[in-house]
Amino acid sequence: MELDTRSVTSEPASPMNSPGEEKMEVASEQSSSDLQSRDSGFFERGIKTMLSIRKSKRSPNKERGKEGTGTWNAKRLLRTLRSYEENKPMICNGVEEIGEICEPVEAKPLSVMEINELIQKRQLLEAFASIRLMEDETISEWDAEKYNDNPQEFVRKCKDVDLLYNSITNAIQSIVEGTLEDPTLEHTLLTSMVTLIAREEAAHPNTDSAACPGSDLLGRPRKWREQWREAINESARKRVLKAPMASREEATSWLDLHLHFLQEHLREDLLKIKLSVKKCYPEEYLVCDTYVEAFHNAIASHLQELSQGPLDFHELYTLLDWVANTYHSELFLGHPDLKPEVKTENLSLLLTPADWDKLNDDYIASAKGKIKSYFGNILRLEVTEKWEKEVHSEENENLYHASLAFDIQTIIGQHMKLSGAISRGLETKMLELCVSELLEFIPRFEQEFTAWSTAQDSPIFVPYLVAYVNSFQDLVSGLETAFKVNTEELQKILAALTRNFTNIFLTKLRTKAQPLLKKILTKNWILAMEGPDSLTSAVSQFSEHLQHMREPLGQELLQEVHKYVVKEYITQVIKPRWKMNRETRQQVSRKMSLEAAVIHDTFIDQGSGANWLSPAIDHIANIIGEKQKDKIKAHVKELCQDYPDIRKEHILAILALRGLGRARRAAIFQQVHHARESSDRGEGSTLFAEIDVPVIISCF
Repeated sequence: MELDTRSVTSEPASPMNSPGEEKMEVASEQSSSDLQSRDSGFFERGIKTMLSIRKSKRSPNKERGKEGTGTWNAKRLLRTLRSYEENKPMICNGVEEIGEICEPVEAKPLSVMEINELIQKRQLLEAFASIRLMEDETISEWDAEKYNDNPQEFVRKCKDVDLLYNSITNAIQSIVEGTLEDPTLEHTLLTSMVTLIAREEAAHPNTDSAACPGSDLLGRPRKWREQWREAINESARKRVLKAPMASREEATSWLDLHLHFLQEHLREDLLKIKLSVKKCYPEEYLVCDTYVEAFHNAIASHLQELSQGPLDFHELYTLLDWVANTYHSELFLGHPDLKPEVKTENLSLLLTPADWDKLNDDYIASAKGKIKSYFGNILRLEVTEKWEKEVHSEENENLYHASLAFDIQTIIGQHMKLSGAISRGLETKMLELCVSELLEFIPRFEQEFTAWSTAQDSPIFVPYLVAYVNSFQDLVSGLETAFKVNTEELQKILAALTRNFTNIFLTKLRTKAQPLLKKILTKNWILAMEGPDSLTSAVSQFSEHLQHMREPLGQELLQEVHKYVVKEYITQVIKPRWKMNRETRQQVSRKMSLEAAVIHDTFIDQGSGANWLSPAIDHIANIIGEKQKDKIKAHVKELCQDYPDIRKEHILAILALRGLGRARRAAIFQQVHHARESSDRGEGSTLFAEIDVPVIISCF
């Protein structure tokens, strides 16, 4: 609604009062306490004068339309306030000094436009006094039934008063919002505003009912202190939104930069409030607390909006870390320069529990893809930088090792440390996620390694197999020690991986060894066309690396290789072949004894503890090369005693190789049968039980 510029604040002065009779004296040399006392007295007399206007115009003895002394006194108050506005002193504590009124000075009537100009010039105390005069006069005229014949004029005046008060409300909001916007602080403006609020509260007691029964626009409280608080909230909101914020396309660390600018700018605002703004308000305003709460609520609302947007892994962590660690720290609200005025103890949560939980869940969900990507990069580097380039594995304290386990533990440790800095709960969730991803990664790694080893006959295959088995054992130990992880499920997966790796190893070993084993007892072998160390040399390419495998697995696998070679050697020996003459048998016996010694020495040197395997080939060599048939029984007896798992068909096959007839073989077997059954080498020493005998020999 437009202000009516024709409206005035008062009627012309009464003829009985001449301008010359109005004088005002101001005390010049008074103490601060006297000035404050006179200010209070002046204000009380002004209120009484206003009330006298109402009483005089409500009196049945007064003539309608004739101005009483109350109106004149109100004009004098207006003129005094106008003079005060032009020459008032400034004290930045919310209290002003006002001189004592000695003689009144007649005030000129002010129109709505003139009052509005005062508001625009921020002469709010003078404008308020004029509006109060207009308000009281309108109420008095209503009580005097002046508007019975012209109710529209009353409505117009009521609206003028309301619009003018609203203009002052807007001015208060503008002053508060400008407090932090302007580089310099207008202390006088703030103290005048505080005085204005106090005078309005005194003029309009805090009641919901209006003073004028004819209109709810007159005499009602304007609640400017509440408007002041709302203006601070709005100012805080605008200041928060004013912090620079680049787009993701402009800067990958846009959120980190934005939060940095936010804390820097608002910390400067709070410092200004502490050092300058606070001095302009009475203690009861709790200025610092009010501003801190306003900024807190504005930041909370802003962060809630940010959290609803699409945020990646790093942005989610930035937001969580800022809320958990930066907000209350010395980097922001806890800065030493802000103490003790800026208090954070009673602030509400910056994010609601629901918003906080959502951020945590979003962070873990985003971390899932990130951890999977990290593990995938580890595998890719193993393939491209080690397998394809055939870089030999590293050795530490006589053990092969790969950086695989260290890299995995580093990734887990870093993410747990970061998450733990946010909260213990987030740290636990992160550990669970990492272990879950690890359980998926290991089979994927096994599949890649198996595919590569199958396609390639690389010399680094066994060293890397050993290194990975060692690394995964280190990983289990590290997770248990450093992170207190329950590794039961992980150990099951790694046990399966180790078995598969062992099978791959043995398969490649058989591939290398079988062609050499098949040559045993062939003519070329008998004629020494193949050197005695050919077999051990081929096997050693695999077995020698097992001494660099962590115990007990390295020893177990080495003994298994040792046993495999002896077992396969015997299997080849007892296969049915042509009959050998005496000279050939002697030659075969010597060569078998020589190769048995080479096999034994090779594996013992590599660390095998399977000494019990050594006599097997020697016993058979002795039986084949024994010239005296009566002594063959003693050799067979020794063989049976050392290897109680030997079966009848094994003995008959060996005797057949010696060239003995069926009856002789059967007789020897019967003689040693009792000794074989009474012998016991104990658990885990079986050899012949795993050797198959050709059917043609079993029928002997």
